Amino acid sequence: MLIVQKYGGTSVGNSERIMNAAKKIINTYENGNSVVVVLSAQGDTTDELIKKAKEVNPKASKREMDMLLATGEQQSAALMAMAINSLGYPAISLNAQQIGIHSSSNHSNARIKSIRKTRINAELEKKNIVLITGFQGINKFGDITTLGRGGSDTTAVALSAFLGADLCEIYTDVDGVFTADPRIVKNAKKLDEISYNEMLELASLGAKVLHNSSVEFAKKHKVEVIVRSTFSDNAGTLVKEGVSMEKLFISGVAIDRSVAKITVFSVEDNARSIFNIFSILAKKNIAVDITLQSVGKDGMKDISFTVSREELEDALVALKESNDLLKFSDIVYNDKIAKLSVVGAGMAQNSGIASKMFEALYEIGVDIQLIVTSEIRLTVLIDEDDVERAANNVHDKFICTCEEDNF
Repeated sequence: MLIVQKYGGTSVGNSERIMNAAKKIINTYENGNSVVVVLSAQGDTTDELIKKAKEVNPKASKREMDMLLATGEQQSAALMAMAINSLGYPAISLNAQQIGIHSSSNHSNARIKSIRKTRINAELEKKNIVLITGFQGINKFGDITTLGRGGSDTTAVALSAFLGADLCEIYTDVDGVFTADPRIVKNAKKLDEISYNEMLELASLGAKVLHNSSVEFAKKHKVEVIVRSTFSDNAGTLVKEGVSMEKLFISGVAIDRSVAKITVFSVEDNARSIFNIFSILAKKNIAVDITLQSVGKDGMKDISFTVSREELEDALVALKESNDLLKFSDIVYNDKIAKLSVVGAGMAQNSGIASKMFEALYEIGVDIQLIVTSEIRLTVLIDEDDVERAANNVHDKFICTCEEDNF
């Protein structure tokens, strides 16, 4: 079998953990498998590199940031090769350029377009364990790009798809996918399996267990993914196309603190005004999520929407520079908010989901600023200070009582 494994930053956070992961890799290899391993940067390395960059240039270009941040994964891959070699097994570390991971040119948030198999297959034929830097690619200009935080997951899933791997294992510091972050929600339960669609929603809404692009890739190429702990032998969670019908109506509760809300006041009440606002943001590659417009009055209306906090400043600058076109009266922002979401395939068939969530928030006095829904998710925007207690109450209302209520 060909098995692709990915080890996250916590899994390789120090020399002891590197050796622990090395033994897991060797055990897979000893069982007669060909093994390709994707490595994340150790522990807080990426954050430390970002800090160093800000000390030198707080407004460094995304290209140079990619050049810097990619070194973290290269360090992990080389150290893992040394660890496996020290235990008497053949291993080689390779970066994105050496194996040909070709990506788009969008620095800091690139997409994998193709992967050459020649070098990897040649190393596997030599019976080497192949260790690959995650989180990065090479664009058409030969420049290093990065895939966004958590992008090593995407590297692993993409490799599984392009290589036709028999199994893709994502090793992390938790036992699998939970109904909520167990570090925040005390009654979170581990799921045995979850569908691609539900996992994609949870990942895009703030669940940290898998990078959202990795789930998109898995769904598109039908790569079944197992999420499991580096520090135990538990079965983990299988991410796949279909799941058993005995599952909960709600698969998970997600928190996203990385958002900010912008409100543009008094723009003309017509479709062109909305187009102009979002066209300006799109040209800056700024993604917009939740959107709300007020009822038009006296030919004017207000537009509120969310962006990531990382892109807040860029969004404000772009809009203010375009006020000759937009003609708004004022623009304000709030970066002390968070998204709280419930996700589940059963939501489409159950009309009580919204009322139950709003009841849970009302019980603890949490106000809602914005609401957005789809067939399998309900998201509210609330104050960041309220989000953890809100998540616990909403989770308990759904996950801990739904079976008893036959919900």
